Amino acid sequence: MNILIIEDEARAASQLQRMLKTCDFNYQLLDIIDTVEDAVEWFQEHSLPDLVFMDIQLADGLSFEIFQNIEVEAPIIFTTAFDQYAIRAFKVNSVDYLLKPIQKDDLDTALDKFLKSNKPATIDPDVLKQLLGNIQATSIREGLLVKDGGGFIQIKISELLYCYSEDSITFGITLNKRFIIEETMDELLNTLNQNKFYRINRGQIIAKASIQKIDPYFNHRVKLSITNGRDQEFIVSRPKTSDFKKWMNT
Repeated sequence: MNILIIEDEARAASQLQRMLKTCDFNYQLLDIIDTVEDAVEWFQEHSLPDLVFMDIQLADGLSFEIFQNIEVEAPIIFTTAFDQYAIRAFKVNSVDYLLKPIQKDDLDTALDKFLKSNKPATIDPDVLKQLLGNIQATSIREGLLVKDGGGFIQIKISELLYCYSEDSITFGITLNKRFIIEETMDELLNTLNQNKFYRINRGQIIAKASIQKIDPYFNHRVKLSITNGRDQEFIVSRPKTSDFKKWMNT
């Protein structure tokens, strides 16, 4: 049994491997992948695995973007830290998932279900995107606590032009100032309005309102001109380019 793990948290990937070894489940691990971009390339270059464990939130975006770039006809068990009540729709739509931190009984149940059915199914990216949108809608906020000198202040989410990660620190940029945000890019993105903010690559989240111009860039990518860009380059990663254009049209 060949399996693939798509997970951006090394600790979570290691935990899943340790737990699988305690299950009555013979398998060979093909690879561990942590980004949408690498996942798309992997599926293009390899034969399909028998089973995929896939985190919903990856290092450079949401896993539904994989299915918008390539058809994956393999059984998938999603892993997620989203609240279990917010993702009941996954079960209703026959998309299996494991809630983090994964429990042994839940993993056994998911594997038993997989072994009994073992029928490849193509995931509809539009359905998955809608499910993820419903999840995120429950956690959208309007304010953001940021560092200011020796203390903290709250800024309005509507003031954010973009956010970026540098040396494992998340920064938020407004029209007049740069702030340190005490959240990871993943944590921050999960609470932003996905209609107004987009993670264009692993290290940058931009607000739609801050985009001044979109230019073609090599390797089928696009480059953005952003308000108060602070001499940074804003390049949409290749697997995200098509979805980004659709997002801009909404």
